[in-house]
Amino acid sequence: MRVAPLTCAIGAELSNVNLGVASRDPGLVAEIRALLLKHKVLFFRDQDITRAEHVAFARHFGELEDHPVAGSDPEHPGLVRIYKSPDSPNDRYENAWHTDATWREQPPFGCVLRCVECPPVGGDTMWANMALAYEKLPQQVKDQIAGLRARHSIEASFGAAMPVEKRLALHAQFPDAEHPVVRTHPETGEKILFVNAFTTHFTNFHTAANVRYGQDYSHGGSDLLRYLISQAFIPEYQVRFRWQPNSMAMWDNRSTQHYAVMDYPPCHRKMERAGIVGDLPF
Repeated sequence: MRVAPLTCAIGAELSNVNLGVASRDPGLVAEIRALLLKHKVLFFRDQDITRAEHVAFARHFGELEDHPVAGSDPEHPGLVRIYKSPDSPNDRYENAWHTDATWREQPPFGCVLRCVECPPVGGDTMWANMALAYEKLPQQVKDQIAGLRARHSIEASFGAAMPVEKRLALHAQFPDAEHPVVRTHPETGEKILFVNAFTTHFTNFHTAANVRYGQDYSHGGSDLLRYLISQAFIPEYQVRFRWQPNSMAMWDNRSTQHYAVMDYPPCHRKMERAGIVGDLPF
């Protein structure tokens, strides 16, 4: 196996490795896991593997989860189909910087994504290193956010375009989750900036230390949240990957954000993703 870092901040392409073989080789899985912790997102080309092998490889890292809105492959539960076509409207969810499913109490550990069909040009995906984003924050900002917590909502994102009854039912099934603004990586110990497009507001900002008068709350808290969310936009923290059929990516969802670039004309873009159940952020 050869490892080629793609930027100084995040991402490496692994060659001379087949994830179908890895799905049956715990030793190879252990090597890949160590590289994932180091580079945060790994890329693989020419992975002509079966859906069963895709699922089996991902399951080495934990149980797989279904998505309440996106559809799964009926024969392989947990393998979510993200299919775009000329007939499907732009859903406005993937093309925002986000960490997958932080609206869950236990957001995913990570994901393994395979390209089935992609546009001839466009449709890249970008990832950002949110441990580096935290590291580079000014010290006064680190001090200010050290104890802050924030809400993350599926209702305000996937549910926003639903009829009100369906949206409220979604909220009842998945109440807003609350997470620390700075989480600790359970394996590396890194501090990670953990707010993204699913984050709606801080839950403990309105204190005497932050708010002198009531009107401070709205601008003070919301402006700080916008500033923190914008850290993923910095190119020095990012890597960009051009898809080809049978290309695959695996990322650590605990320490990254990603953005699917919707710059392609009406055409098919078919991706299949295995999301791996994670743990409670702390």
